[in-house]
Amino acid sequence: MAKEHRYEATVTWTGNQGTGTSGYKAYGRDHEITAPGKPPIPGSSDPAFRGDPARYNPEDMLVASLSACHMLWYLHLCSRDGIRVTAYDDRATGVMAEDAGGSGGGRFTSVTLSPQVTIAAGDPDHARALHAEAHRLCFIANSVNFPVEVRPRITLAG
Repeated sequence: MAKEHRYEATVTWTGNQGTGTSGYKAYGRDHEITAPGKPPIPGSSDPAFRGDPARYNPEDMLVASLSACHMLWYLHLCSRDGIRVTAYDDRATGVMAEDAGGSGGGRFTSVTLSPQVTIAAGDPDHARALHAEAHRLCFIANSVNFPVEVRPRITLAG
């Protein structure tokens, strides 16, 4: 039997400006995301949908989840294979398309991860190849129905 892991999060809407959802412009999109024992994350909708640009939106969080999952697998694989990573930075980007006709729906069509990795020890070609294995193992990438492309760049320290 496969091992299962369970996760819990609470999303609490904090955007009631006095009249609830009495109209599209009458309520804020602000919310707070919490999980047991962790600090809260301020959330909102994308500014294109009347959200607060200073808060994380679900689309930001999806792109960040893909990036973080890939990074964590990659670091694990590097440590296993004797590649010493000293820096990792990914400027991940996602593309979401709204449905035609203004129905309000939409979907992500792609995410591109662009990890910039600095290594102090190990073979740069092997370090680059491990990105494919990290992508194959990433729980989040295995859970989405759109392509996730990985474009790594490896730099030797010093």
